[in-house]
Amino acid sequence: MPVLRRKKTKMILPEENSFSDQIKIIVKNLYYISESDSEIFPFIGEKCESVSGDELLRQLKRNDPVEERDFEDFFKRLTEMQEWFGDEETTTANKFLELKELLLKNLKDMKIFKVGKIQVEIYIVGLNSESVLAGVWTKAVET
Repeated sequence: MPVLRRKKTKMILPEENSFSDQIKIIVKNLYYISESDSEIFPFIGEKCESVSGDELLRQLKRNDPVEERDFEDFFKRLTEMQEWFGDEETTTANKFLELKELLLKNLKDMKIFKVGKIQVEIYIVGLNSESVLAGVWTKAVET
């Protein structure tokens, strides 16, 4: 089996841009694929002591089912190169890798939560340097 190599397509993100601005640059034209294709948006919540499903629901003012997912497993599916990838798939995987790296660089205690059933919202969040819950969110359809 041939070794798959990642193309070096690193985006240059000016340091003076806010975290939210940097996310907007990376997720432009990036879609989370489930049974529907959904845009990815920055998420900035409130100050809190820890990252948990209960805290996320409190900040969202919702009482839906919440399920935690593994951060590495979630991104592995989105960033792992496949031998059948063309230019578009390679570019998408690289953009998801850049998003992952940006989140890990700027946030601590990263977690992923699915909120709801069937038509779910996915929150990839952690705490920023001011202990504010932040990250990105998207929608997915899971039947």
